[in-house]
Amino acid sequence: MEYTAQISNRDGRWRLYVVLMGVRASEWPEHDFGPTVAVPTVAQRSRALAALGFVFTGGAGWEWAEYYETHGDDASPVRLLASIQVCSRDGGES
Repeated sequence: MEYTAQISNRDGRWRLYVVLMGVRASEWPEHDFGPTVAVPTVAQRSRALAALGFVFTGGAGWEWAEYYETHGDDASPVRLLASIQVCSRDGGES
């Protein structure tokens, strides 16, 4: 089964999480990279996902998007969000 992993920055902290359908967002597996200005490297993201029990799917690449913090307000801060397809490290349900 494939899942979507996402990484975003809020309040100076990069957070990586795996979206699990049918589960409250507060229960999604998550890794906090701590306060940092730099975007975590692909290797750091891969290690964080592995610690959560997930791996990149074959040929998957990060897709970056930007969005306004306040929907419809082009003067509000822009946020970055990246997504990638992952699967459970053991191939089973997570």
